[in-house]
Amino acid sequence: MRIEPGRLATSADISSQYQIDKTGQPVCSKNRTITLFWNSTMNRAQNDTSARLASPIVELRQYTLKPGQRETLIALFDREFIESQEAVGMTIIGQFRDLDRPDMFVWLRGFADMEARKKALTAFYDGPVWAEHRNPANATMIDSDDVLLLKPAWPDAGIDLSGRERAPSEGENKSAESHLEGIVEISIHHLRPGMEAGFAKRFRAEMVPQLTAKGGRLLGAFISEHAENTFPRLPVRAGENVFVAVIGFGDGALQTGNRIELASPDLIRTEVLRLSPTLRSMLR
Repeated sequence: MRIEPGRLATSADISSQYQIDKTGQPVCSKNRTITLFWNSTMNRAQNDTSARLASPIVELRQYTLKPGQRETLIALFDREFIESQEAVGMTIIGQFRDLDRPDMFVWLRGFADMEARKKALTAFYDGPVWAEHRNPANATMIDSDDVLLLKPAWPDAGIDLSGRERAPSEGENKSAESHLEGIVEISIHHLRPGMEAGFAKRFRAEMVPQLTAKGGRLLGAFISEHAENTFPRLPVRAGENVFVAVIGFGDGALQTGNRIELASPDLIRTEVLRLSPTLRSMLR
């Protein structure tokens, strides 16, 4: 059997050289030796798929901070709260400075599902790292309850973190420099109840090509997750009906007058967050 370079074997390729036994395993038709090739190929494909998207369930968190405290929180967060949260089952997708609101810290974290969210949050907020650092973290904040619970707007709309590496914790202050390698824009479209799926379909068909033409990259698209909050110790904005687009722009690509909008009778209002990733943000 010959497989062209760069192409995974298919079931047709395998069956041309192997018989399939009653357990579904491939067996060499010539020497009856069970091959490991099928399993390794299929497992690799499954692992690539499961690892590619980091965001079946996402929290979009906006923190209002005390004046002058954002850099204090970012330094603490990026030093203490990334690996410690990921160790208990979360994915810290990205953390940002709001370019238009100097006392806002915005971040995204992902979970495999709602039950995994409950277990991970319980483990972290009952764990030693939060116990040690919660007082200095909370001392920077005025409000941390502005949280949207989200899920991908279509099957492959989650945020893809494959191939990205997180910067080491040393040198975080470099990300506060005036030069930006790019920004992330998060647009929150508030919709009439039940209209999220229809708006998402239109956005995908009409807006994504326009964003691409203007130098943008759609990094992720989400709608409200209406499941019950599995960790009520941390409030979320219940009852929201939103479509959220996460868009990356290169240095200088986004201008205020260049923004495009999707007109819709289902749209109530739109919030736009223009964000600068911290040095350790995976999403940039």
